[in-house]
Amino acid sequence: GVAAALNLMQATLEQLKPGPLTLSCSASILTHWLIPRLARFHQKHPDVELQFNVNYGPVDVVRENIGVAIRNSMIKPPEDVVVRELVTEWVGPVCSPEYMRSARIRKPSDLADAKLLAPKTPPHAWAEWAPAGGVDGVEFQPRERFEHFYVLIQAAACGLGIAPVPRMLVLDDLQSGKLVAPFGFVPGPHKLALWIAPHMPSRPESQALAQWLTEELKETADPSGD
Repeated sequence: GVAAALNLMQATLEQLKPGPLTLSCSASILTHWLIPRLARFHQKHPDVELQFNVNYGPVDVVRENIGVAIRNSMIKPPEDVVVRELVTEWVGPVCSPEYMRSARIRKPSDLADAKLLAPKTPPHAWAEWAPAGGVDGVEFQPRERFEHFYVLIQAAACGLGIAPVPRMLVLDDLQSGKLVAPFGFVPGPHKLALWIAPHMPSRPESQALAQWLTEELKETADPSGD
């Protein structure tokens, strides 16, 4: 009852005096994927004012006045949000070209002698990638773990080892040659979704943002085009 009342109050306030639209996403998605593409959104919707909530876990969308959130399917959504499931997250190991040469990484079995880097979340990223990548008989024991993907990606780019990461976070680094993906990318076990706050679905700004995010994520997160 209290939650319903808060939602109604928030919806009423938004209708009376709409503020900036708040988008919630992880720091890694914000820095490696969203910001490089944000100018395209502003060109298409110059009147929409955005602000950001940097978070990748559970969140109270009403209390924190979040309009739209990008989340991984590992995170359980609040009961009152509108969930729009988007695309499968493609993953693969990446490293610097110099590290690939020095570690002589040519086939998946060469990873047994490589310095494996890993994220703390998800904790079993290498084990999750292995079956999807068709890798058998390699025991993955990461030597270093990093709290955030953006730190993990930087470590890989600096030649500290090889790391399994979502493809969408390294598109620009792959294009520039800063990183290489020796074995490409494969569909992982997780999906990306949008959470839309219960008081926001009818607001034009949230509809515009949700539609733009849906189109951009489908174009860049899933190389199969599905």
